[in-house]
Amino acid sequence: MIALVLAAATLTAQQPGTPPRARALGVPFDGTPGPLNAITDVAGVEVGQVTLITGDGPLVVGRGPVRTGVTAILPRGRGTGDPVMAGWFTLNGNGEMTGTTWVEESGFLRGPVMITNTHSVGIVRDAVIEWLVRRDRDGGDYDWSLPVVAETWDGTLNDINGFHVKREHVFTALDSARAGPVSEGNVGGGTGMICHGFKGGIGTASRRFTIADRTYTLGVLVQCNYGRRVQLRVAGVPVGVEIADLTPCYATTGPLPAAERFPRCSGTGEEGRGTGREGSIIVVVATDAPLLPHQLKRVAKRVTLGIARMGGIGGDSSGDIFIAFSTANPGAAATSGHPRSTYVPNEEINPIFEATAQATEESIVNALVAAETMTGANDVRVTALPQDRLRAALQKYNRLTK
Repeated sequence: MIALVLAAATLTAQQPGTPPRARALGVPFDGTPGPLNAITDVAGVEVGQVTLITGDGPLVVGRGPVRTGVTAILPRGRGTGDPVMAGWFTLNGNGEMTGTTWVEESGFLRGPVMITNTHSVGIVRDAVIEWLVRRDRDGGDYDWSLPVVAETWDGTLNDINGFHVKREHVFTALDSARAGPVSEGNVGGGTGMICHGFKGGIGTASRRFTIADRTYTLGVLVQCNYGRRVQLRVAGVPVGVEIADLTPCYATTGPLPAAERFPRCSGTGEEGRGTGREGSIIVVVATDAPLLPHQLKRVAKRVTLGIARMGGIGGDSSGDIFIAFSTANPGAAATSGHPRSTYVPNEEINPIFEATAQATEESIVNALVAAETMTGANDVRVTALPQDRLRAALQKYNRLTK
């Protein structure tokens, strides 16, 4: 029996034995990252996560196995309720991100961005409202709230209909949110996710860029659960073709589920050579560059270019939903007076677009590299992207940097 795990996803220091990230493996990326190469390189942004892992063997709805969690991104941290300007975009809409109607209408994001599994959106949304009301510093500011909560489906590995994410898990994710390094892979909302037929999950990256002699930072965090194996490309290399085996399979000697979806694991590495499912991806973009809401919507659209570099196509059954916010212009959401805001001219916005595509691409690769092989409900095994074979594929195409 696997024990229950509750873990805050931000780490105060690099832990001994932490797996290398994509850059350390020699994967080439364009652009200059921030010091942590994470969304928390944007000053003020905090991330907290709770990971739920318990049980093994056959799926028993309500009991497990459990492979899920929740991720919280706080644009200005827990110390203030000051809204940020924001915009959102959907590449393909077979998914959910609550609260975006008001983001579109008002141009502001108020409160955190949460990510979880598909069937836990409601409980997470309600728990966020309760958390905000309890922590209301300004008196009555949160008597009306439309939280932003996004999801991807983890029902292959997780007892998704058992509703194992509870309000206390949401509170823990929010209360534990911190700046600093961010854990990746099988953590938080990404615990049970699958990406291009490999184990997926949470990934993050950042970029620094200069506009008019001022240096800004942009960070991305993804929950990666999309893509068919054959589509996967890393640094332009057709990795999904080079590593066509090791797709999901049943790691059991007992009877298979009545509605079997995968072959039995043979141990030869040849099982599961299928096309796979399209899945979904949630992407959160943060920047300290001053941008207006319509510009942030343009930034959110550029997430699609990073996904396309990885081979994603926004397939019919995929939920690809993105939100971008700027921590600049504090106080811009004042309810009276005439607040003033600065912004980057449209003619100078291209470096932000470029940073968004670059950081999205690297975040997805970081999620794949950090994730570890997981066996979940009904003994389905999803294998991690093998780092040695990734390096070999990059070397074959002369794309390895070290």
